Amino acid sequence: MTRNKSYLNRRFEQTAADIVESIDRDVERGEDILMLGFGSVMMSTFFAVVVPPSILLPIVALIFAVSASLARINYFNMERKLKTVMAPLGGTELAILRPIAVVFAEQPMPSLTHSFNPLKNLPRAGKSLLGGLLINPLWMPIFYTMGLQIHEEKNLVSLNKAVMGVEQNLLLRAL
Repeated sequence: MTRNKSYLNRRFEQTAADIVESIDRDVERGEDILMLGFGSVMMSTFFAVVVPPSILLPIVALIFAVSASLARINYFNMERKLKTVMAPLGGTELAILRPIAVVFAEQPMPSLTHSFNPLKNLPRAGKSLLGGLLINPLWMPIFYTMGLQIHEEKNLVSLNKAVMGVEQNLLLRAL
């Protein structure tokens, strides 16, 4: 499966509807990545019988970290490709894509190094510390990476809402 480096294709006519459709596929890819992470963590309960918690819990935290990282990279790629495609567009095509660009502008994502640094994310670190103290100290990394995963999901939900709004506007224009 090859992924496009840009939303522009080799055709001479690039419509906003084609671009929105490509963005929608990328949003679905990000949601799939996150759901694969959640599903993998849910499947880890099958191994709880035979694998000790000192091994299983770090693996769960690693699964959350990898899926959140891949979803963040996907989000950055969507933002980059949208900026690239919006540069040559003008007029109505640009106005159609503006609600999606607004979501990227209003919800900028920090880099992965910033997100994984507990000193730069004190509220998330505090919540994971509290959860770890209440349940088990081995759960602190799980709660921290789960917070990353939830943050990624919130951003993809807001982006998905913007894409659906643009798709509805395109559908109304077509009628």
